[in-house]
Amino acid sequence: MILCITHSQDFYNVDIFFEYLQSQNIPYFRLNSDRLNHLQKISINHDSFTLIDEFGNCLNSKDVKGVWHRKSWKISVPEELDENFEKIFLKEYVSLRNNLLTILQDIPWINPLDLEEKIDINKMYQLKIAKRNNLTIPETIFSNDESEIRHFFSDVCNGKAIAKLHGVLTKSMSGENLLSTTIIQEENLEFISDIMYCPMIFQPYIDKEYELRITYVDGDFFTGKINNSDNADWRVAQGNYFWSEYQLPENIEKNLASMMQEMGLYFGAIDMIKGKDGEYYFLEVNPQGEWGMLQKELGFPIAQRIADNLIKRMNTNE
Repeated sequence: MILCITHSQDFYNVDIFFEYLQSQNIPYFRLNSDRLNHLQKISINHDSFTLIDEFGNCLNSKDVKGVWHRKSWKISVPEELDENFEKIFLKEYVSLRNNLLTILQDIPWINPLDLEEKIDINKMYQLKIAKRNNLTIPETIFSNDESEIRHFFSDVCNGKAIAKLHGVLTKSMSGENLLSTTIIQEENLEFISDIMYCPMIFQPYIDKEYELRITYVDGDFFTGKINNSDNADWRVAQGNYFWSEYQLPENIEKNLASMMQEMGLYFGAIDMIKGKDGEYYFLEVNPQGEWGMLQKELGFPIAQRIADNLIKRMNTNE
């Protein structure tokens, strides 16, 4: 059995993943991370757990042979719960969820959970590994120091910078992270003193030809190009933008594969831009990133490839 950890609002990606598993006669269980609360009946001991979900479906951890950690959302709190008890409710259910997942740590996952979390929360570490694997990265600082940011803007950014939160601002209904990305120009610096309350990542603005979303699955690349040259981020841009299939240069694929292997990830959604200077700039990799638009718009068999990779490692116990 394959366990898919996602959230209650997730659709399309998980649907086509499950359809493919059904075609291969592989049983699966969907566990919604945000509903892993009082609606489930859960018992955990030192080496196994049992779970009965809100629909009466039963799961025994001994039946699980592989895990796809698709997405995790905050655990939902019941409306009737006294607000004074909310913190302890969340604390204990988060602890229960962590203990439950630990039971499964020795079987194959699409990405090992500890490595996935390490990479996802540490963008500067990502840039370090990318550079070590011969990828071009933008000059970057992560700072709450107004003076350092002003110096960086003056010395590196040529009058135009990108500022973005290290983490996510919110999530869409489909589960996609929405990033807060802002273009900074000279006139915006008068407001930078408030940076002490919210440290941000700063990079020089790069004039780009287009953006690339690259889905990596254990050495295979599925790359989409979007014709967004004017906005800071295609995910929040409004306009007539469309996806087209794209072939990365061989050396870029080689360097990206080397980077992902060093990170220990079998899967990731990688963001790059092609600059007007001809360079390919690595921006980040999201170990739980979105790819449904590439499968839907370009016909890439990404869900099938993710499933095949996990099934192969289940059969060889890797």
